[in-house]
This record gives sequence, structure tokens and C-alpha cells, in this order.
Amino acid sequence: MTDKTKHKPYQPWIENYPEGIDYFAEIDTTPVPTRIEQAVKEHASLIAMDFLGAETSYAEMGDQIERMAGALQKELDIKKGSRVALLLPNTPFFPVIYYAALKVGASIVNCNPLYTHSELTHILKNSDADILVTTDLKLTLEKAEKLMQENLADKLVVSHFPTALPTLKKFLFKIFKGKDLAKVESVSVQQKTISWHDLLDKNLKADPVEIDKDDMAVLQFTGGTTGLPKAAVLTHGNIAANLSQIDLWGVDLFRPPATLAAVIPFFHIFAMTVCMNTPLTSGVKVAMLPRYERKSLLEMINRTRASILPAVPTLSHALATAPEREKYDLSSLKIGISGGAALPNETKQAFSKATGGRIAEGYGLTETSPVLCCSPLYAPNKDNSIGMPLPGTDVQFLDVEDPTKFVAPGERGELVAKGPQVMPGYLDNDEANEKSFFEGYFRTGDVGYVDEDGHIYIVDRIKDIIICSGFNVYPRTIEDALYQHSDVDECNVIGVEDEYRGEAPIAFVKRVEGSTLTEEQMREHLKQYLSKIEMPREIIFKSELPKTLVGKLSKNDLRDEYNKLKKS
Repeated sequence: MTDKTKHKPYQPWIENYPEGIDYFAEIDTTPVPTRIEQAVKEHASLIAMDFLGAETSYAEMGDQIERMAGALQKELDIKKGSRVALLLPNTPFFPVIYYAALKVGASIVNCNPLYTHSELTHILKNSDADILVTTDLKLTLEKAEKLMQENLADKLVVSHFPTALPTLKKFLFKIFKGKDLAKVESVSVQQKTISWHDLLDKNLKADPVEIDKDDMAVLQFTGGTTGLPKAAVLTHGNIAANLSQIDLWGVDLFRPPATLAAVIPFFHIFAMTVCMNTPLTSGVKVAMLPRYERKSLLEMINRTRASILPAVPTLSHALATAPEREKYDLSSLKIGISGGAALPNETKQAFSKATGGRIAEGYGLTETSPVLCCSPLYAPNKDNSIGMPLPGTDVQFLDVEDPTKFVAPGERGELVAKGPQVMPGYLDNDEANEKSFFEGYFRTGDVGYVDEDGHIYIVDRIKDIIICSGFNVYPRTIEDALYQHSDVDECNVIGVEDEYRGEAPIAFVKRVEGSTLTEEQMREHLKQYLSKIEMPREIIFKSELPKTLVGKLSKNDLRDEYNKLKKS
């Protein structure tokens, strides 16, 4: 083990911090339920949520939270230590149940509606959920019913989706999209099912519950890219700290009359923190969509005059380069916040051209609530950098070959982090916790470095590094080179087995519409940027590249697709 007295943290960002932001500022860890109550009092008359045109004021949201908290506590026996699983798309139901459950001391278990039955079973079993909350959309209710048939929760709470819509859309939905709704068919599950609206109608008020910053607030399962998902324990202090850090970094960004466009799903850690908790504890309006559709997002930004857009790079790119974008006024967008994947410079430029605003790249993980670093929002930032650590966050780098040693300043290594937003550990998983921390730093699995000005750069994921003839080849380096060609719309690089080199990179490219770019032309372009070892063994052109639910380009799906192709 490294002698702790020999390692002096290298923190060049402190003397180069953006003007007006204090790295050593006090981090507020007041629990989110208390902050929501304060926001409701201070901004009662302002609009909290806009759902496809249906508006809910802060006062109305606060009333619903209070009544749902009372019903959870007094009708469903949800108390401190209980676990409430949410299987919901972005709707006004999500924030209400989230804050109501936290208010009575329960923990939230976020579930991805597009997960398979086996993945959802794993989450509910491992979280020991007491109740499952969903809506009567067929996509979610049919999955929820199957889970309830296996007794994976005691009660099922179901909201009626059309009630969240504006009056006209509610009427039209019932006529034209009634087939998208479902009912619980199983008699045994019907007996365990309770209507959301019946619970609210009881008009119950919750008894006060004392909440400590070290109490578990959210059990957030990781994406499961390396086996079954692990459950990260995020405390009230972790989540509250990250809200405070984001607010400090944003200066006055999250203040009324700002409007945030929430299109990435709240069950994802990025959206939960940046699209829901941060704005709603600050009096900002959250305009939400139940799922991403380009036209719907363009219409919503145009209608609501949204000023903040958190998104993954592929979504920002699609918005900024949409053929129909000229039909909509996007000039209200002042700040885009990019997360979830590397942000190409081309996307930054396209966003600025389309909106007149600027887009900043952030970085974080499920285990860090999630934000660790972000590019300056109002000061110059460097290309390909994820910015600087947020206030109160320390970032260092471990030797990739020997992760018991810190590398010298400026050298590449595994990014490790400390801060009040970093989880205490995974639930009931001593082995994973032992591997995930070193000297109090959380090991991210990402390879990067810090420059002399304190800007952090991510080179790649450790698990994505391709070992070619004994040399480390980084997919992101190849992707950055591919993006330098004007005919490349999207690209993704994976490593595959290679008889001669051990592993070799394979590049998948989506060309811009109308392009006739050939593999030969692409290789000629890449010679300017890549060594022979880094040159892809194959360049495969595709009309679309697979993405995750939040819109990130998916290497896992490409690996599966490529392996099936080679076996056939």
C-alpha cells in the first residue's frame, strides 16, 4: 500500500477556479424533503411542472406530496427504512411519489421501465421493496403485474396516466391511444393494487419523521454492464451535497424564471439530480416529456421557452442538427449540460450555432450522486475536457497497472474521487466495496489525467481499453479522430479478439444524410490522427447505431451484434 504521508494531492484547479465560485464553499446537506418544503413556501405561485402543457404550481405539487406522504404512512404503513420502488416514465407522478416517500423516511428504488423482467426481478429482490409504484401505461403495468405475481412487493400503486394530461389531450388520448393503457388482469394482483388517486383523496397528513444526512435516500442500481446491477447506497447527505455543489457551480443558473427541459428519464441518476431535484428545490419550472421524440422536444422548447437542457451528447447532436430545427425558435436555450458520454467538439459547435447558447460537459457516476466535474458554464473551457472538480470534490489518479500507487501530476491513470456526494458503498456487497475504494477515494474505472490548469480529461473506460500487440489503444482516441471528418454523424468503437494482435479496434460509423463516404476515404482521413496500431481493423457503416434508453451510444449492443454477425 502507498504510504499516505508521501502522497500530496495535486489540485491545480483551485488557483484556476472560475471567477465567482469558491472551491471551499460550505456544502449544504439539508435533506431534499426539507428543501422541497422550503421551495413550496417560497415559490408557491410559480409553476413547478409542465407536462405536455398541463401545469402544476409549487403549491399544488406541495399539496400532492403532503397528501401522498400521509397515505403512504397511514394507509400503506410506509415508514423510516421502508423501500419504495418506482417503475415510472417522466410524469408529474414521479416527483410527487419520490418526495412523499423521502418525507416519511423511506428509500427510493429507481427501476428502468425498459429493463427485462429478469433485471427488474433482480432489483426488487435485492432492494427488498415494500411497494411498487407505476402507471397504467401498458409498457409499465404489464411488467409490474408480472412482478407482483411473483410477490416481489407487498402492494402495487397505480396512477391513471391520462389524468396528468391537459384537458384536450386527455380527451384525445382516450379516443386515439386508449390501446396504450392496460388494467391489472390477475385477481391475486388486483387484491394488492391501490389507486394513486384514491390514496390522494384520503387527504391524510403525515406525522413528522426525523431524517439524518446519513440515512439512505436512494438505492440506485448501476447499469449492469459487468454482470448484474449493483445497488449503490446514496444517502440524504450525498444527494443534498450534489445539489448544493451543482447550484454553486451554476451560480444563478437554477433560479426563477428559468425553465428546464427534462427529456432524459428521472429514474436515471443524471436526470434525477440535474433534471428533477436541482431545479425543483430552487423554484425552477421543469417541462417534462414522457419519452424522447425529436419533434416533441423541439415543440416543447419552443412552447415553454426552456433555458436549460441537460442531455446526453447524441440527443444534443440530434436536436442541433435536426433538418426541421429552423421551424422552431431555440434561442431561449442558454445552457446545455452534457453528461453520460464524451461530448464531441462538433456537437458543442452545432449546439451553439442552432441555439446561440453554449453546452458544457459534465462527468459523474451513479456512485457519486452523480456529478464530480463540469466544464465552466460562463468562462472559457477546453476542448475534450470534462472541466474541473465541483466545490468540495477531490480528484486524483491511480496507476492503471498498479492501483496501489498514485501517478505523477499530469500522467494518465485511473480517476479516483473523494467528496460529500460519493456513496458510502454498495448494499450488502463487501467484495465490491473492497475493490471500489482506495485510501478513501472511489475508483471510477475511467482513465484520464489533469493538466497544469486543473482541467480534467477522460481518455477511456478501463474496461473498454483495447490491448493491441501489448499496447493500450483507447476507443475514444479513435472516435475523436473519426468525428474530425465532416461526413461522420455518429460513431462508436469496440475491441474484438484478433489472432495476430490479441485485440483489435472495430469502428462503427453513421454517415451524415446523403454522404457516400467510403471505407478507403475514411482510412485516408484517419492516417492524419492515428498510429498503425490504433487504426481500426474494420470500419462498418450503419444507418443507425444502437443506444441505451437515455440515448448513450451502446458498446455492449455493438459487441453482441458483432459477435452474432461473425457466428452466422
